[in-house]
Amino acid sequence: MSGYAIAHLDEIDEITDGRCPSRPVRHHFGITSFGVNAWTGKEAGDRIINEHDEADEHEELYFVTAGRARFELAGEQKDAPAGTFVFVERGVTRTAFAEEPGTTLLAIGGEPGKAYVPSGYEIWSQLREDFDAGNYEAVADRGRELMGQNPQYPLPLYNLACAEALAGRKEDAIEHLRQSIALSERSREYAKGDSDFDSLRDEPAFKELVG
Repeated sequence: MSGYAIAHLDEIDEITDGRCPSRPVRHHFGITSFGVNAWTGKEAGDRIINEHDEADEHEELYFVTAGRARFELAGEQKDAPAGTFVFVERGVTRTAFAEEPGTTLLAIGGEPGKAYVPSGYEIWSQLREDFDAGNYEAVADRGRELMGQNPQYPLPLYNLACAEALAGRKEDAIEHLRQSIALSERSREYAKGDSDFDSLRDEPAFKELVG
């Protein structure tokens, strides 16, 4: 064990949730103390960061490592050439576009006042497009493989349980929900009101899990 790791940006494969492809830097290195990912706009005009506001979630620091980006922050447009830092607080709607081919952003984020806990979104993002399209059987099949390789994250386990419940795989759904709750108590609270689990409401094992 050397205690360090080195990778070029291009050595980290892009993944996508159907919106903006990203490079999962945090997951690649196994970082657990902060979130960090990279996005590249291959052509001018490409959206690099999907529009979102991180309300009640993370504050984010973006750094433009190459090219030139145009940020839209709370409806205002800001030019950001290579070398520019852009800090955005929670609740502020943000998105970014490439103004030059190959524009690349690095994003670092965390929840103010709390220790960072990886959710495993990088894993779930590979299944999100099929889930949103209602392909629950495909998500359940592929998800089992991905969870077998990455059993340490609560979010993809929770969402896999949702897909399995919607696909009628009740026993699998309850087991993966149990594993998710063991990793994060938030999963129990989410499940109480999540309509994806309506088919499980009368199952004793589900009632025992969510209370």
